[in-house]
Amino acid sequence: MAGLLACPECRLSLEAVDRALRCGRGHSFDIAKQGYVSLLTGASTKMTGDTAAMLDARAAFQGEGHFAPIAAAVAAAVGPVGDRASTLLEVGAGTGYYLAAALDAAPGARGIALDVAKPAARRCARTHPRAAAVLADAWRGLPVRDGVLAGVLSVFAPRNPAEAARVLDADGRFVVAAPTARHLAELIDPLGMVTVDPDKDRRITESMSGLFEQVDRAVVEYPMKLDRAEVADVVGMGPSAHHAERARDPRLATLPEHMEVTASVTVSTYRRRP
Repeated sequence: MAGLLACPECRLSLEAVDRALRCGRGHSFDIAKQGYVSLLTGASTKMTGDTAAMLDARAAFQGEGHFAPIAAAVAAAVGPVGDRASTLLEVGAGTGYYLAAALDAAPGARGIALDVAKPAARRCARTHPRAAAVLADAWRGLPVRDGVLAGVLSVFAPRNPAEAARVLDADGRFVVAAPTARHLAELIDPLGMVTVDPDKDRRITESMSGLFEQVDRAVVEYPMKLDRAEVADVVGMGPSAHHAERARDPRLATLPEHMEVTASVTVSTYRRRP
């Protein structure tokens, strides 16, 4: 796996030496005892990563299977990956849930879970036996060699189309899953959640133009039956959690003990233009 990564300082390929990754110019990056490698260098990143509490909430919610249809759609969008040398990368991997689903559907593939937050990198290091965890800022450039990946996943995460195009091989796919304006709509007003731009899908497509062509698009929408604790988790794991301590929000007590909440996501598949 190390041979697919690129030194963030000089872009040369990396190789594993003892408990570190090193390039030909002597730059060295230790592998943390938790199993991830940090390729985050230079000044502090401006990206706001998920907190440990947000990741705990996400893991709990995902563990109940509420987003399993989304994970299945993402794995299907990657397509058949039979070559044992094939590698998938998830940007903003968080818990590594979607990457793990894609790897389970592609027994011969390997994975790289990339995130800018240390708590996420620690969690991703143990998310799947065929996945490696990397701490890095995708907006500074993916620490991956050119044209070596079979797929890049971005699920509820920021996208860097230029970098995705650079690291994908000629047949590689860029799979982007994003919420629609109907996603969690029943909770937006009662809990003052961050809303989804109804024009988001068009903006994503425009950002891909010139680099990618869309080859497939699916809307995954279904009702979820959630209790109050699960509502707290789904709110506490997303962008709204940056604005308030949602788990202690008194407005949660005003909601029904059980309620139906909509999951609504577009899963778009792109192929790199020649």
